[in-house]
Amino acid sequence: MKTQRRYDIDWLRVIAIGLLLIYHIAIIFQPWAMFIGFIRSDDSLEGLWAPMTMLNVWRIPLLFYVSGMGLFFAMKKRNWKQLLKERSTRILLPFAFGFVAIAPLHIYLFQQFYHMPLSYYASSGHLWFLGNIFCYVLLLSPLFFYLKKHDNGNFKKALSKLMSYAVGPLSMAVFFMFEIAIVKPQLFELYAQTWHGFFIGFLAFFFGFLFVYSGETFWKTVSKWKWLYIGIATVLFAIRFTGFGDISNMYLTTVESNCWIFGVFGLGYKYLNKPSKLLSYLSKAAYPIYIIHMAVLFAGAFIILPLKIHPLLKFIGVLAFTFIFCFLIYEFILRRINILRPLFGLKWKFNKKENGVEQLSKPVQPN
Repeated sequence: MKTQRRYDIDWLRVIAIGLLLIYHIAIIFQPWAMFIGFIRSDDSLEGLWAPMTMLNVWRIPLLFYVSGMGLFFAMKKRNWKQLLKERSTRILLPFAFGFVAIAPLHIYLFQQFYHMPLSYYASSGHLWFLGNIFCYVLLLSPLFFYLKKHDNGNFKKALSKLMSYAVGPLSMAVFFMFEIAIVKPQLFELYAQTWHGFFIGFLAFFFGFLFVYSGETFWKTVSKWKWLYIGIATVLFAIRFTGFGDISNMYLTTVESNCWIFGVFGLGYKYLNKPSKLLSYLSKAAYPIYIIHMAVLFAGAFIILPLKIHPLLKFIGVLAFTFIFCFLIYEFILRRINILRPLFGLKWKFNKKENGVEQLSKPVQPN
């Protein structure tokens, strides 16, 4: 079955991963960086944390939403066996490889920076996200295939009707509030390798699928009401950032988080749903770059932080180093060495003969 590609969702995935890199680089310049396993600059730039505080309640949930949407499109042209095989290759294999080869590399750089004894401990590092996604695929695929089979059922009609109202998408925040009440996280933005991160990711992944499943109604709603969502999110962020008494709490943060995301979806649907050569390149590069970025970031910090320059120049230097070398590694190593491609979420390139001439087939970009 041929499906129409949603370029705005591809763009949002690329943008979210780009923001993730910037966010992780900003952590290096915070005084508490070492406590969460990051190399820390002796010269802090705490002013960087103001915009990061706005980002950190929706950047990871956005990726989970987008991942759930991607599964919907993948299921349109695959049965459950094909889906499990494809997701195992694309998610589980890079996760397993990263667990034993990528995460230990940036842990090693951390130990070298602080002249610590060399040691190894099993950790998925920043790749915890992939492990979560694969679990969601296993847990939710039976339900999703059931919904696919009953594509014209009453549930879809009711869901589509609900999504036609501005409050429809936002009503899902109630489930995120239940998660807060049950799990009681220490911090809303503490996602990595926590039960809070697992369950909030589960909900975002689940509703990401449902939003696309509901049809065009959801997209028309978020496009129409995007500025309302962004306005609500801005007010709630101002309350959270100023710490205005007891008004600021994690229940309100769930509303803020989802409002930012729905506003972003609305902007993307209106302005980004168009193909481009740049997007075609970046959408393939984003996943491998996500996998390697922590090791590259730590290498950049290892080299640049000891320099006797202004801390803002150090930040710019680490930022430039990370982006440049991530793309160089992707362009000249990961995408060109065939045996490495599946380890970093890329498809094999197969040789095939056409009209007696052997050619290199173009890999199909999965949804």
